[in-house]
Amino acid sequence: MIQLADIEAARARIAGAAVRTPLVRLHVEDAPAEIYLKLETLQPINSFKIRGATNAVMLAPPADRVKGLVTASAGNMAQGVAWAARGLGLPATIAVPDSAPEAKLAAIERLGGQVVKLPYDDWWNVIITSPLDGVEGLFVHPVQDPGVIAGNGTIGLEILEDLPDPDAVVIPYGGGGLTAGIASAVKALRPQTRILTAEPEGGAALAAASAAGQPVTVDYRASFVDGAGSRRVLDSMWPLVAPLVDDALAIPVADVAAAIRTLAERVRVIAEGAGALAPAAALTGRAGTGKVVCVVSGGNINLSKLAEILTGADS
Repeated sequence: MIQLADIEAARARIAGAAVRTPLVRLHVEDAPAEIYLKLETLQPINSFKIRGATNAVMLAPPADRVKGLVTASAGNMAQGVAWAARGLGLPATIAVPDSAPEAKLAAIERLGGQVVKLPYDDWWNVIITSPLDGVEGLFVHPVQDPGVIAGNGTIGLEILEDLPDPDAVVIPYGGGGLTAGIASAVKALRPQTRILTAEPEGGAALAAASAAGQPVTVDYRASFVDGAGSRRVLDSMWPLVAPLVDDALAIPVADVAAAIRTLAERVRVIAEGAGALAPAAALTGRAGTGKVVCVVSGGNINLSKLAEILTGADS
C-alpha cells in the first residue's frame, strides 16, 4: 500500500498541472446501483495519466531528467510524460505498441513527443524491463513507479471528499498503477469500501491471477479497449495490488461499447474503451448495489471508432 502521506504530498505537487475532476451521478432507469462517474476525461490530456506522470517527473532530481523523458505507453501515459516534458522544455521519447490508436499517437505528436512503435510483445517487454534500448533520458515507468502510483492516488482522495461513503469503487485495470494508487487512498480512509477492477474479457489478466492466486498468462485479444487488459499481471505489481482488490471483473467488449453509448447519451461524456470499463461493470450489475463510483479513466478514442460504437456499427 502507498502511504497516505505520499498521496497527499502528490496532490500539492501536481496542483498546477492536473485539475480536480468532478464526480457526477449517472441517472439510468432501473440501474442496479446508484452510479457515480469520476470524470478523468476532463484532464488537460483527457486522461488521469497526467497525475502520476507529473508527480513522478517532479520528484526526480533535475540532473536525472536533463537528457529528456522516456516511457512506454499505449497512449495516455505517453501524453502525460510528453505534457510534463514540454512544460520543462525537455524532449520526450515514447515507446508505443503498434496497435496504439491514431488519436493517441496524434496527441503525443501535438505535445512534441517522439513516437517509437514496437510489436506488442516487444513493447510489453519494455514495461517489464524498463529501459528503452538506444534512448537516453529518465525512464518514467507507466505503472510501478511509486511517484506515478502516488499521483494516481489523488483520485481516491477526491472521490471520498465528494462522496464519503461509497460502497464500491470500480477501477479499469491495465498495469495496476491506477488501482494501486486509488485503492491505497480509499482503503486508508474508508477500509470498508470495496475495490473492484474491470478488464476486457480478451485480456483479463488480473481476474485470472486472482482466481489462480498468482500471476498467470492469458490469451490476449486486441480490441478498441486498448488502455486496459494484458497478457499477464506484472510480477512486481501483484504483491501490491492483490491485498487491495476485493474482486476482479472481466467485462465483455460488447458491454463496454454499450457503456460508451450510455455515457454519450446521458451525460455527454466521451469515454475511450478503458474509460468505459468501470461504468460497464456497474450498469450490468457486476459491481453490485449501493453507491458505486466508476473511474472514467480517459476519453482518447479515434473518432471513426467512436462513430461506429455510437451507431452500433461495431456490434
